[in-house]
Amino acid sequence: MKEKKGGINSNTILLLITIGLFVVLYAGGCIAYGYKGFTHLQTFLNILITNAGLICVSCGLTLVMLTAGIDISVGALVALDCMMLAVGMRSGIGAVPMMLLVLVVGVAFGCLQGFLIGYLQIQPFIVSMAGMFFCRGMTAVISTEQVSITEAISKTFYDLANMKIIIPFGGYANKKGMIMQPYIRITVVIALLVLVLIFLMLRYTRFGRSLYAVGGNATSAAMMGLNVKSIKMRVHVLCSVLTSIGGICYCLNTMAGSVSQATGLEMDAISSAVIGGTLLTGGVGNVFGTFFGVLINGTISSIVKTNGKLASSWPNILTAILLFVFIVIQSIFAAVRKRGK
Repeated sequence: MKEKKGGINSNTILLLITIGLFVVLYAGGCIAYGYKGFTHLQTFLNILITNAGLICVSCGLTLVMLTAGIDISVGALVALDCMMLAVGMRSGIGAVPMMLLVLVVGVAFGCLQGFLIGYLQIQPFIVSMAGMFFCRGMTAVISTEQVSITEAISKTFYDLANMKIIIPFGGYANKKGMIMQPYIRITVVIALLVLVLIFLMLRYTRFGRSLYAVGGNATSAAMMGLNVKSIKMRVHVLCSVLTSIGGICYCLNTMAGSVSQATGLEMDAISSAVIGGTLLTGGVGNVFGTFFGVLINGTISSIVKTNGKLASSWPNILTAILLFVFIVIQSIFAAVRKRGK
């Protein structure tokens, strides 16, 4: 009970720190670049649009990290998803069948990795590294060239990608005096739906609570009657499915498939989860914290882009600094939890 209480306090404190940091960063951007339109609602919505796929991937990776695991294959799987969608639709297969096929591949890939990690007890880093090389290799096997998705290739996918969901408030006048209504894309709706569903799963289902138990102490979880091997397998399957959903969202944003696509996305997802309060040692974390971690990374990129004078490498530098700070904070929480056991 004591450990559970500490876990709840850790979740809450880390989440508040993350939210506070996002508010400070975004407010700073509004103060510094308000004259460049940073205060417009569309600026915030553009962060959501750009990072919709990352939100889905980060939610999946958060679940794996809650069990004290890791999956570095998610970026390569997204690249494979995009290439499959682009080449499949160019070959005449419909958008809906291709999206379903991508999800099936996600399930199969997750089952394979989950079996190796959960039942054969191979280190997650080694398994997912092999998965990363496999997905990148398969992406190149399908095509070594960039394949664009145009309206002529798939009108359904093209229409989905260009669909605007108008927000009835927050409009502003542009330089020509025209009223511009803010909007989001269908990818944002998908990402937010994934976020809410995963949050509800973690909070109200036996499987969700078991992830915290396994990450907190796998031996104790097994003694309580939890099937740790099965849980680890299922969480990797769910991670791969969420990654494939993120891959579809990513493709809807980029409208292309290429071998180099989503390079480093796994690191963006890991950093978002860590900044969002998910402990690398497992047992503590929250997908809403991860969501704000994504927003923090997106806000940093947006500020650098709005400035126009800073080098494009600055978002990576600032994210690295934040990651270091949050790892130190997590180490303190982990030491406190260990002392309280």
